[in-house]
Amino acid sequence: MSDRRPLMPKATAVWLVENSGLAFDQIAEFCGLHPLEVKGIADGDVAQGIKGMDPVNNGQLTRDEIARGEKDHGYKLKLAESKVELPVQAQTRKGPRYTPVSRRHDRPNAVLWLLRNHSELKDSQLMRLVGTTKPTIAQIRDRTHWNSAQLTPQDPVTLGLCSQIDLDAEVAKAARRVDRDNKESGKGSGDRAGTLMATADTTAKPAAPVSTNTAEILAPKVADAAPEETPEQEQARVLARLKGMSGGKDDEPGA
Repeated sequence: MSDRRPLMPKATAVWLVENSGLAFDQIAEFCGLHPLEVKGIADGDVAQGIKGMDPVNNGQLTRDEIARGEKDHGYKLKLAESKVELPVQAQTRKGPRYTPVSRRHDRPNAVLWLLRNHSELKDSQLMRLVGTTKPTIAQIRDRTHWNSAQLTPQDPVTLGLCSQIDLDAEVAKAARRVDRDNKESGKGSGDRAGTLMATADTTAKPAAPVSTNTAEILAPKVADAAPEETPEQEQARVLARLKGMSGGKDDEPGA
């Protein structure tokens, strides 16, 4: 994403969603928002009550640039050069996010959602995202909050308390911290308890048992090595067997 962004990016995104055929990714790239946030604007879940601001009238975007982006959804919109030099905006101090008065009653629901879906986040991160206080977070976690029975988990992005980009950044930061702690404590090395076996190990056919009986081992070899009988030898063998079955009566005199 480029460092240059239009003034009032969310209001600009509202206008572009309502008055252009640009893709969500193009609007998100131009305004510095997350594509899901732009999709929420189109669905009416995000930026409710925000009036769209025309970027063409204020000289931040041209009609030709919008038409070019509508023809090619892979094209990245370029912010028009401003004829007025704007002062560099001072970096704001990191701290709890300011929450409008109309949204403050939704903060406990957002905290409950974050505690259930992203338990790896620190209290300081929850405070930055939602703009609440540490005692409130502790009360919601311990279910000692005065309104615990009525709280319902709600996505803070949908409530408009934070942006999807800020939430993703805090989650990624927490994930890196957890991985680092696991490596330092040695949990990341070795076999972990409860790990599933590999598919190749579970689906492999068992090897055929090896026989230890000498007769079974030698029998196939002896049978394979036996020479083929001639017709005369086969006839003599049959006659000898028949004589044995008759008990040799044919050889007795006077039979």
